[in-house]
Amino acid sequence: MSKGVSSHRPRSGAFYEKARGLFPGGVNSPVRAFKAVGGSPVFMNGGQGAYLTDVDGNRYLDFCMSWGPLIFGHADPDIVAAIVAAASSGTTFGASTPREVELGERLRDAVPSLERMRFVSSGTEATMSALRLARGFTGRPKIVKVHGGYHGHADGLLASAGSGVLTLGLPDSAGVTAGAVADTLLVPFNDIAAMEATFDAEGNRGQIAAVIVEPIPGNMGLVIPRPAYLPRLRSLCSQHGTLLIFDEVITGFRVGRGGAQGLYGVAPDLTCLGKIVGGGLPMGVYGGRSDIMGHVAPEGPVYQAGTLSGNPIAAAAGIATLKKLDEETYRTLDALGDLLQRGIEKSIRQTNAKVRVQRVGSAFTIFFTDVEVTELTSAKNADTEKYGRFFNGMLDRGFYLPPAQLEAAFISTAHTAEDIGAFVAATRDVFATLT
Repeated sequence: MSKGVSSHRPRSGAFYEKARGLFPGGVNSPVRAFKAVGGSPVFMNGGQGAYLTDVDGNRYLDFCMSWGPLIFGHADPDIVAAIVAAASSGTTFGASTPREVELGERLRDAVPSLERMRFVSSGTEATMSALRLARGFTGRPKIVKVHGGYHGHADGLLASAGSGVLTLGLPDSAGVTAGAVADTLLVPFNDIAAMEATFDAEGNRGQIAAVIVEPIPGNMGLVIPRPAYLPRLRSLCSQHGTLLIFDEVITGFRVGRGGAQGLYGVAPDLTCLGKIVGGGLPMGVYGGRSDIMGHVAPEGPVYQAGTLSGNPIAAAAGIATLKKLDEETYRTLDALGDLLQRGIEKSIRQTNAKVRVQRVGSAFTIFFTDVEVTELTSAKNADTEKYGRFFNGMLDRGFYLPPAQLEAAFISTAHTAEDIGAFVAATRDVFATLT
C-alpha cells in the first residue's frame, strides 16, 4: 500500500498503484495527485446530489463539485435526462446543430456582452483563442495578466500562473520557451498603480493587445476585487485601445446569472466561459463584441477550429443547466454561502484558529492565514502545510474539499442547511486539533 493511503481506502490505494504505471503522477490533472495535502488520491465511483462515494464505499459531502461546474449537484435528474436524450440521437456529427443555436441564444440573453461567440471544448481553448483573436484584431503583440492568474495551460499563459502550477510550486512550466512568454506582461492583482505603470512604460505604449483577468480570481484561492479595480481596468483598456478579456470560466453562472461582469457592472470586450455552461461536460466559450468576433474564421483571418466544438451532448447539458438557473437558485446559493461563512467564522473565534474564509456567493476558500488575501503574495503566505492537515482531517470525517490550499471550493443547490451545519461543526473540531 502506498504511503499515505488510508486503511479505510484500500481500493483507492490499489487503483492508484495501477494508475501510476499508466499516467504521470497517477493522475490526468496534476492537482488530483494530493501532493499539496499529502497522502494519495481518493478514487471516486459515483456522485448523487451533494455527495460523492469512493471505490471503497466511503461517502463524502462534496465541496469541490468537480471544481465548480456542478451547480445543481451530482447527477441532477433534469441534466442527466437531457444528456441521455441527446446521446440517443448520436454523440457527435461534425456538423452544426439546432442545440448550438439555442445554447448561444441563452448565453447571450444572460450575458449581454456576448454579442457573438464561438464554442470550444475547454476553458484553455477559450482563453487561448481569445488572446489570438485579440492580437489579430488589434495588430498588437503584448498581453497583460496578473501574477497567480490561471487561464489554462497554453504556453503564453504559463507565466506566473495559478492553479496546479502554484500548488506544485512551479512558477512556470518546463517546455515553455522564453520566446513564448516574452510578450506576456505581469502585474499584481488589485494593484491599479502597477497596471497604470505597465501601460505607460516605454515599449508598451500602443503594443498591448489585451488584459486578461479573472474578475474574481479562483486559482490563487478566492480573491475579491477591490471596488475600484475592475472599473479602472475597463477605463484603462478603453483609453489605450486595448481589449479587456474576462476569464469567467469559474465565475460565469457561478456568482450570478450574468457572471462577475453582471455582479460588478463592468462589461469586457471578450469573455471566456466554461464549467457550468457545459452542465458538467467538456465545453468552453469565447465571445464578445460583434466587430471583434467578425475577425474569426471563416469571416476573418484569425483561425480557430475544433471537431468537437459545440458537441450536441454538451450543448444539451448546458441548455438544461441554464434553464434551471433562476433568481431563486442564486438566493438559495447565497443563503447557504452566508450560513457557511458565518459558521466557519464562529469556529475560528471558538478555537482561536489562524484562519480566514473568503467568499463570493457559492464560491469560497478557507485560507490558513489571519490577514485578507488580496493578491498572489498574500495568498502564498497562507500556511499550506496546515491546510493539508485540515484537508485530511475533514476527509476522514467525510467531507471532500479541493486538495490544495490555493483553490476555490463550491456549494451546490443540492446542499442543505443541515449539510452546512455538519460541515461547520467538523471545521470547529479540526481547527481545534490544529491549534
